Amino acid sequence: MSRRVVLSLLGCFLALPALASPAPSSAPPATAVEVSTVKGARLDRSIEAVGSLVSNESVIVSPEIAGRVTDIMFEEGAAVKKGDVLFRLDDSILKAQMSQARAALGLSQANHKRAQELLDKKIGAVQAVDETIARRNTDSAAVEMAQAQLDKATIRAPFDGIVGLRQVSVGDYVTSGQSLVNLESIDPLKINFKIAEVYLSAIKAGQTVGATVDAFPGREFSGEVYAIDPLIDTAGRTISLRAKLPNHDLQLRPGLFARVRLLIESKPDALLIDEQALVPQGNDQFVYKVMADKAELMKVVTGQRKGGQVEITAGLKAGDVIVVAGQMKLRPGAAVRIVSPAGSNAPAANKPGDAAK
Repeated sequence: MSRRVVLSLLGCFLALPALASPAPSSAPPATAVEVSTVKGARLDRSIEAVGSLVSNESVIVSPEIAGRVTDIMFEEGAAVKKGDVLFRLDDSILKAQMSQARAALGLSQANHKRAQELLDKKIGAVQAVDETIARRNTDSAAVEMAQAQLDKATIRAPFDGIVGLRQVSVGDYVTSGQSLVNLESIDPLKINFKIAEVYLSAIKAGQTVGATVDAFPGREFSGEVYAIDPLIDTAGRTISLRAKLPNHDLQLRPGLFARVRLLIESKPDALLIDEQALVPQGNDQFVYKVMADKAELMKVVTGQRKGGQVEITAGLKAGDVIVVAGQMKLRPGAAVRIVSPAGSNAPAANKPGDAAK
């Protein structure tokens, strides 16, 4: 190719307009995320257990002496007061013994009086007076014994409560110690339950318990622990506790099976977030916090978990906005666009910067 042709082609090339330089690349689009605000809420730490309801006081009423039942002074299932008469036994023989003891006491008192008068007149002997004194004291004790036996023929309620179903009828001959009827004091009730020994340091008298029973579904009865057994059960490695439940309406009854929730700690302003907001990395937990429309990775310390939520003990504060959905697409410092949860009636997206306000 001749030199003239080369120069001609070079001139044509130089005459072409200069090519435009490439435009700088645009910023990546913001990632759509769902967020929530960290709020303070009451958080209770509790222990679940099972237990049984028992009467506050319970006794099987029994006679102390043998005899025939002459009167039954109550209605089965009725409330009685302390000291109310429940049964009367035949006391005719006891009354006769009482009359005999009183007659003997009267005679011994008269003998002592005469002996003392003789001694005062220097006629009687001191020994005779001493003998009448001893006899008088013996007869007085016999009267007291006869009165005690007579009193035992009347059987009374030892405390306020509700009588159960009687085991005898009028005319039955009963012996000492025989079961006549049960008496139950059911307001308040006691509840016995056990928890694992690992909770020993967390329990104390005065803690609140909530109890539910199958007889009243959906209702919780509140009470308070008042006694802790000092002996740990070595067979089950458990601690026995006893609480009292008010039962003013007398709906609860002894013997019911109960599910017990023992409240051992209550935090009125605990910080809670959804568990799905956590981003685990190794042994640590992180969340994405939205600040100025950007997602910043924050390390957090978690506490108790309950109902799909987790307590945050360090790393966040109330009012912080965190990502709860879409964080798998994020990286620290990435721009975010807040959208409403799927199926929500809220607006589809917030204005930029709203999350940081």
